[in-house]
Amino acid sequence: MQSLLLPLLLVLVLAVPLVMSTRKQKKQQAAQQELQNSLAPGDRVMTTSGLYGTVADASGDTTIDIEIAPGVVTTWLRLAVREKVEPVVETEEDSVDEAEAPAEESIIEPTSGIKDDEPQTTAQVAPPLEHGKK
Repeated sequence: MQSLLLPLLLVLVLAVPLVMSTRKQKKQQAAQQELQNSLAPGDRVMTTSGLYGTVADASGDTTIDIEIAPGVVTTWLRLAVREKVEPVVETEEDSVDEAEAPAEESIIEPTSGIKDDEPQTTAQVAPPLEHGKK
């Protein structure tokens, strides 16, 4: 009896993590397959490369058309879609806060080498769109 206990214990220690990881992998594959099958036009998605877009046409078996900008439609493999994301909805509070906040102005003084009649730029850096949201 003692001689069988050690090999049995060793098999259990190795088999249990293997079975658990296999189950987890199957669940992830099933969830990914469900996502691929549920894509419909109008869904906002993120690709595996981090590109955000809106599904324009999902009628292909292996490909999907994603609109990445107004009027710009690209064709992707369905497997390249990583996840659906919720569209960014601007609330009234957000628009009021942005309207009240004054734009930051440049405090760089013109030097002698710059002409005063050249237009000053008012370019601003846009915040990241949906990075880190799930």
